[in-house]
Amino acid sequence: MNELINRPEYLNQLIQNKDIDLVKIVTGIRRCGKSSLLDLFHQYLKNTGIPDINIIHMNLESLRYRNLTNYLSFYDYVSERIADSGKTYLIFDELQAVEHWEKAIESFRLDFDVDIYITGSNAYLLSTEFSTLLSGRYVEIRMLPLSFKEFLTFYDFWPAVTIEEKFQKYLQFGGMPILRAYQFHEARIQQALEGIYSTVILRDILQRNGQADSVMLHKIMLFLCSNIGSITSPNNIGAILSHEGDLSVHNQKKVAGKTVEKYISMLRSAFIFYSVGRYDIKGKQLLKTLNKNYIIDMAFCNMLLGYRDTDRGHIIENIVFLELIRRDYRVYIGKVGNTEVDFVAEKPNDKLYIQVTESMQAPETRERELRPLQAIPDNYEKIILSMDRSYINSYNGIKSLYLIDWLLS
Repeated sequence: MNELINRPEYLNQLIQNKDIDLVKIVTGIRRCGKSSLLDLFHQYLKNTGIPDINIIHMNLESLRYRNLTNYLSFYDYVSERIADSGKTYLIFDELQAVEHWEKAIESFRLDFDVDIYITGSNAYLLSTEFSTLLSGRYVEIRMLPLSFKEFLTFYDFWPAVTIEEKFQKYLQFGGMPILRAYQFHEARIQQALEGIYSTVILRDILQRNGQADSVMLHKIMLFLCSNIGSITSPNNIGAILSHEGDLSVHNQKKVAGKTVEKYISMLRSAFIFYSVGRYDIKGKQLLKTLNKNYIIDMAFCNMLLGYRDTDRGHIIENIVFLELIRRDYRVYIGKVGNTEVDFVAEKPNDKLYIQVTESMQAPETRERELRPLQAIPDNYEKIILSMDRSYINSYNGIKSLYLIDWLLS
């Protein structure tokens, strides 16, 4: 077994929910560390004195469980192994392999003294029939690839390497934990990422959606990667793809917006992309049209398109988006009159307005970035994040922070 590296933010969420009568569901893209998290939790249970007989830990993608393909055989197998006394901890990895697993899970809750933890690699795990059956009886812990802070604990660097150089590696190679084994060997990392990407595309998307066209899916993926952080609409994407031609999807000449929307929704369900809606700050309402899309890890864009340093503005915007999600904010794109604020980040009793830019040095950039924030009529915190290590840390109350400091704060 690989050496496990602690990911305390996630482990603590499991520990805080331990023995609460809710099913704990860890979701996230393949290979982002869900199985390792369950291993860490298993270790934690043993360290706190839970006997082995009271822990049942199964990875359903292992051939050892190849006969447990439906909920009845799964239920019978597990029931026979539940301890006679004390609470039993049920830890199930890659549970989507069992058909109608949710019926078995609900039954374990009713029939035994158990505490249940599960993972799955796609949002079909939380599809409607499941949510209905377990409504209000589960808590979802969304796992993301490594934050920059975690990245620094995962890798060993020479003492002479500066924080900027480490950040540059993060921009280029992203935060998939599995890549640590390759110690920044570019060709090996490229192969590993291609493997993860094709598994997600083939197993989590194309197998699930019989009608889906792999060429079309790939084209839309490339389009979204090339337009990270740009405002787009499905109709607009469809028009651009139709214009490029060579997309004879079932001999259709035009790609409809509805089709594009369907494919983007598949990519969201496999946790590859997030779509972020726009919010009219002055009118205080969500706008129906035009989203932005952000990818779960920039490494996939770099793998598909090649790493381009010219895109740093969009790359850091994507990193800020993911960091806000990690910090439990709900995130929108803000519209203020005719201008845009990169992010409106909300919690029940907190709100932040954030602009992200590569540099604030040029007066026209500074003016452009400050204008939308200055136009917001309320007193919530307003921040500009950039790669400038600047002595100016405020513009009339708008904070200016060095992005790396903010990520590590």
